[in-house]
Amino acid sequence: MTDTLPPCPKCSSEYSYEMGALLACPECAHEWNPEDTWDDEGGAGAANEGVIKDAVGNVLADGDTVTVIKDLKVKGFPTSIKVGTKVRNIRLVDGVADHDIDCKVEGFGQMQLKSSVVKKVL
Repeated sequence: MTDTLPPCPKCSSEYSYEMGALLACPECAHEWNPEDTWDDEGGAGAANEGVIKDAVGNVLADGDTVTVIKDLKVKGFPTSIKVGTKVRNIRLVDGVADHDIDCKVEGFGQMQLKSSVVKKVL
């Protein structure tokens, strides 16, 4: 029985090891969940790579409509984006500092949001 572990997704080191429920890399100290990196065939590969989910776990796609689930302070504005604000026609991007949604919020203009502060309108 060969129980091979996947290489580190950060530095590609082949010396990964199990540390409780996580896998760890001794070379770069990166820790990750093994379910996130194993594909259906049992080999190494990012099965969930590129999938962006909202705060409750719904998969987001370009063009979706989402609602904001908490008040968001916006730098340079006297008011904040309120809970329940609908944001239409989102675009998924690889933004700065975990901001993965590019959108236009009415009254505030073009901005990026984190997927952890929105909920998909079903």
